[in-house]
Amino acid sequence: MVDRFVNNSDLGKLILRLLVGILLLFHGIDKLQHGYGFVEQMLVKARFPGYFSHLVIVGELLAPFFMILGLYTRQAALIQFFVMLTAIFVFHSKELFSMSLHGGYALELQAFYLFGALAVFFFGAGRFNLARGTGPWD
Repeated sequence: MVDRFVNNSDLGKLILRLLVGILLLFHGIDKLQHGYGFVEQMLVKARFPGYFSHLVIVGELLAPFFMILGLYTRQAALIQFFVMLTAIFVFHSKELFSMSLHGGYALELQAFYLFGALAVFFFGAGRFNLARGTGPWD
């Protein structure tokens, strides 16, 4: 019984999927409440089209929501991965090789979202999802 619980990769996938999805969803909700105009300004400054800022809603609201539910999990994780990659490039490139005041990596939160989403992309949703493994992208 204990062995079955401990060796449960589907439970681990669920925990990682929920953690990455829920925590990133909070960022999307905050941007809905307080606006995301600053994203457009930073994208334009980095020579990206300003309308890309609307993709923040897809990457920080819709994709995490789908990841939490386990629907189109791999696509959602891939979207989150690229959103975080862009965020690191546009907003945090100066901190890429920096340490925090407490000795940790300055971008550890961003790295968690980036590589957490990448791990979910490779793992998939696992057994505990609403899609019930109906396709290779779940």
